[in-house]
Amino acid sequence: MADEAKAKGNAAFSAGRFEEAARHFTDAIALAPGNHVLYSNRSAALASLHRYSDALADAEKTVELKPDWAKGYSRLGAAHLGLGDASSAVAAYEKGLALDPSNEGLKAGLEDAKKAAAAPPRRGPSGPDAIGKMFQGPELWTKIASDPATRPFLEQPDFMQMLREVQRNPSNLNMYLSDPRMMQVLSLMLNIKLQGPEGSDSEPSQSTPPPPQQQQTRPPETKAREPKPEPEPEPMDLIDEEKERKERKAAAQKEKEAGNAAYKKKDFETAIQHYTNALELDDEDISYLTNRAAVYIEMGKYDECIKDCDKAVERGRELRADFKMIARALTRKGTALAKLAKCSKDYDVAIETYQKALTEHRNPDTLKKLNEVERAKKELEQQEYYDPKIADEEREKGNELFKEQKYPDAIKHYTEALRRNPKDPRVYSNRAACYTKLGAMPEGLKDAEKCLELDPNFTKGYTRKGAIQFFMKEYDKAMETYQAGLKLDPNNQELLDGVRRCIEQINKANRGEISQDELQERQNKAMQDPEIQNILTDPIMRQVLVDFQENPRAAQEHLKNPGVMQKIQKLVSAGIVQMK
Repeated sequence: MADEAKAKGNAAFSAGRFEEAARHFTDAIALAPGNHVLYSNRSAALASLHRYSDALADAEKTVELKPDWAKGYSRLGAAHLGLGDASSAVAAYEKGLALDPSNEGLKAGLEDAKKAAAAPPRRGPSGPDAIGKMFQGPELWTKIASDPATRPFLEQPDFMQMLREVQRNPSNLNMYLSDPRMMQVLSLMLNIKLQGPEGSDSEPSQSTPPPPQQQQTRPPETKAREPKPEPEPEPMDLIDEEKERKERKAAAQKEKEAGNAAYKKKDFETAIQHYTNALELDDEDISYLTNRAAVYIEMGKYDECIKDCDKAVERGRELRADFKMIARALTRKGTALAKLAKCSKDYDVAIETYQKALTEHRNPDTLKKLNEVERAKKELEQQEYYDPKIADEEREKGNELFKEQKYPDAIKHYTEALRRNPKDPRVYSNRAACYTKLGAMPEGLKDAEKCLELDPNFTKGYTRKGAIQFFMKEYDKAMETYQAGLKLDPNNQELLDGVRRCIEQINKANRGEISQDELQERQNKAMQDPEIQNILTDPIMRQVLVDFQENPRAAQEHLKNPGVMQKIQKLVSAGIVQMK
């Protein structure tokens, strides 16, 4: 990432490895070509290498990208000054000060530029100036850092200030030759052992600055020639950059809040504009993208929503954003995809997107949306498959196979008929008959009940249901089903025969003409019936049953109550109570 490359460049610059720093900044620029700070930093590194033409190009790019940033003009002035164009340097520094009048670095640069502009043309270096020129080469920092005796000097601010003064003006070398540290470095650069000021060999420089007494014994005229110390610049713009970053984030948050307020007011166009502004200010918060995506959903702009969600997921992965934010983006994308679905297959990509969101964060709202989309897909599949004509053809094929007693094959055709037309009660009735023949009573009962649900006036459905209940030895329930059918068709012979068979079985049980095992089986089934359970747990009915055993006269009085009589009949039909 650009931030990582920039951090490496900053570290290399701080260590004096300017070539390496420039390479890292170049890598960062390739990843973030619109970041003005990166060009500024590379300009500083190139200027430190005395590649002023390249430094000028980067400084001009910095100003182009961020014309209201004072630091860019500082870079521009330094590059012009390095190229010997003092007048352009003065103009650059003045522009920077117009933006930031209190900037000490710009003030110092302007002063140097004005001095250079006023100075007469200089001849080539000779004498001390020629020696001072060697302090301007890039190998200076490498040699100082590689020598154990001089390496600690790089951590001493006053020594670093002296080196910068010599680099800026080689003639200043004479001012600092009384400092043993400078003599140590000069000896290192010349690869010789120089004599001290008084003719004796100089001792290796200490890792600490000279004591105050030594600094005070310098000749007065030397002191007078020393330039006023300039505030050390911040070559990597770390403070300025961090400050600007915080300001951008704060401004982006305000735009987001304004967007949220507009969204609540249904002012979607305004909300979009605020979220877009927030993104331009801060691209490290994907909530601006997901919020804008939500607005696009409300506006029916589903394609734009999907694009924003894809960007949010991609950017979120780069930033290692919270998995909940990634899940939110995927959920909103799934919603947009579902809105765009025109056929059942279109729902597949929406379902897949919701499932991805759930792998990031199992949010109840996302799970609910997934279930809704899956139901919508199933309903649409049924609608797409719906064809009453083919359904009738399949039903006729099932009827033929039923007559041939090929019940499993008949069930297949009835099932296909129901897929083509799930609202035909006749097919449910016919398939229930097949299940009855195969002894699959629960499946048959379910089909018979569905048949009556679709058409409560379809008498054949009552015949099917009553027959299945009879075979399940639920004679009381079968009796109720047959009687319900007779209300619609009192002369229906199948229903009348069903009632007769149920009465025979109930009376047979009452007379004790069934085996104990069969009676026990019927009672066990009855005890699983919620209605029977409610009757037996009713305090009034419990007292009635006690009276039947202990007080027959009171029991006769209870039978005068139609409700009690109906419940007693229910217990008798179920085999729970036997009348003797």
